[in-house]
Amino acid sequence: MDIPAMSMSFAQNDLSQAVGISVLKMAKEQMTEQGQQMVQLIERSVQPNLGGNLDIKV
Repeated sequence: MDIPAMSMSFAQNDLSQAVGISVLKMAKEQMTEQGQQMVQLIERSVQPNLGGNLDIKV
């Protein structure tokens, strides 16, 4: 294999890795944001008085 072809191959490999890393970074950021939204949703749905008393009829 000649040097220019090898150089092109290495450059394509580097580009492919950079694109893969960028896609993974975007996915990670999106999952972090969704996780934060889920926590906010759970915090808003909490009812502090629910389950505080138990009514028993015998």
